[in-house]
Amino acid sequence: MREPQVRPVRRADLPEVIALDASVTGVHKADYWQRVYRRYGVGGQGLRHFLVAVDDGRVLGFVIGEVRDWEFGSPPCGWVFAIDVQPRARQRGVGTRLLNAMRNRFERVGVCMLRTMLASDNQLILSFFRSQGLRAGRLIPLELEIGADTA
Repeated sequence: MREPQVRPVRRADLPEVIALDASVTGVHKADYWQRVYRRYGVGGQGLRHFLVAVDDGRVLGFVIGEVRDWEFGSPPCGWVFAIDVQPRARQRGVGTRLLNAMRNRFERVGVCMLRTMLASDNQLILSFFRSQGLRAGRLIPLELEIGADTA
């Protein structure tokens, strides 16, 4: 496999992004991905980024993130909130290239902290992020289930 090109997402990439996400999550959510594309693809760049890794015209993976500031008392930092790679392309550096491309975009605007959150039982992505140097940070996620069925 050649070195994949990492570039901003294009509308034509969406069917492959949607299929990749559905193959991993088991949920086909085209409407969600259309909204993400409008916010981070078309409306992105600058502080919002939706990047894809492509080889021979095929999407191998994607990463989505943005710079947020003063949330939780934190100076500007880069948040990665989605990253995935085609299973057949894993262990070939695609995820690393995607994360590095996002990191470079964050650094260009003066950000010196990258953050993300993940499900505590997702060993695959936890292992990937740890291999990239990410560690537990000072923020602690808290949850409260709300709604009619929780009373």
